[in-house]
Amino acid sequence: MEKTSTDAFPSIIYSSEKQETVCIFGTGDFGRSLAFKMLQCNYSIVFGSRNPQKSSLLPHGAEIFSYSEAAQKSDIIIIAVHREHYDFLKELTEVLKGKILVDISNNLKINQYPESNAEYLAHLVPGAHIVKAFNTISAWALQSGTLDANRQVFVCGNDSHAKQRVMDIVRTLGLTPLDQGSLMAAKEIENYPLQLFPMWKFPFYLSAILCVFFFFYCVIRDIIYPYVNSKKDITFRLAISIPNRIFPIAALTLLALVYLPGVIAAILQLYRGTKYRRFPDWLDHWMLCRKQLGLVALGFAFLHVLYTLVIPIRYYVRWTLKNRTITQSKLGYLTLILCTAHTLVYGGKRFLSPASLIWYLPSAYVIALIIPCTVLVIKFILILPCIDKTLTRIRQGWERNSKPTSDGQYLKQSSIHLDSQL
Repeated sequence: MEKTSTDAFPSIIYSSEKQETVCIFGTGDFGRSLAFKMLQCNYSIVFGSRNPQKSSLLPHGAEIFSYSEAAQKSDIIIIAVHREHYDFLKELTEVLKGKILVDISNNLKINQYPESNAEYLAHLVPGAHIVKAFNTISAWALQSGTLDANRQVFVCGNDSHAKQRVMDIVRTLGLTPLDQGSLMAAKEIENYPLQLFPMWKFPFYLSAILCVFFFFYCVIRDIIYPYVNSKKDITFRLAISIPNRIFPIAALTLLALVYLPGVIAAILQLYRGTKYRRFPDWLDHWMLCRKQLGLVALGFAFLHVLYTLVIPIRYYVRWTLKNRTITQSKLGYLTLILCTAHTLVYGGKRFLSPASLIWYLPSAYVIALIIPCTVLVIKFILILPCIDKTLTRIRQGWERNSKPTSDGQYLKQSSIHLDSQL
């Protein structure tokens, strides 16, 4: 046995309550970072290594042993090695019997193996209780205090007691455990880090639908109608003018859709008289995508600025640039108001003029104003003192009806903090 310390990690601030001993197999970056975080929370850490004498750069206060010796020090063992190196665990079958093994591994590509790494581990060590966890948290996030990283830890396992103990460790580390059920969910959890922008799918699809719809709408009004009516060929507008109409419309619509779910959530809370009930899945997913929707809106606004600089229409560039660069700030609603006002000013009297109708189709800017104006009108109603007072009380925990839900327990919101964004 050796005690190893290093200055590679910052000083550790211990909590007042003594925690249990946790064993970590593997002395790589993630294993060391996880040990550092657990030592901060006053856990005792022992490392298991194939070469205890050669291991270095370990956090101060951690001990290192051979795999067999380390396994005897704790009944919770975190496997911080790659799946390709799991074979050594076969020799420790008797030592690991009844232990809780936490698999934190990931693969290089989605569905790389027929079964998940956690299920493979359960096959190698049938006498142990396997729990999948920590694979979606990076070593950098653990070292930096997870202030700028995702705090969610997906957990799954067949043994409820073993899973609960791991979830208790997750909470102690200041992270948020999400129970995903049995070990059958491990394969899906292992695919999460490999999915490219998982929360961007809905914003991208929605943006594509908006662009396609408004493209054909503008083509019908501005290209096809002049050709049918007066044989005027202005297809050259397809390259610059039409996209430059679509971009601000898409930006304004997406910006409004950032705040529409918050308004709907507020209405639901007022209707239910409580905040301790889940939103519908579609609304919950929509709210989780708000940041991505705002960033896509900002991207369309930036393209609008670039296209405007290309064509001679320059007199409203400064407005557009100023009004759309704070999409995700606390002044988001002010941005929405300014953008909507900008669209109204740009359209002027043309919005209400019958002469602006082409084949009974209004200008695309009129359609673009529907969602923003709806959001602003409802938001204005919600901030009226008589309604805002009740809504504020609900968000502070007050309930109109204190009776529990049908299953006897209150369900807390799974969405991100509403109080600061609705």
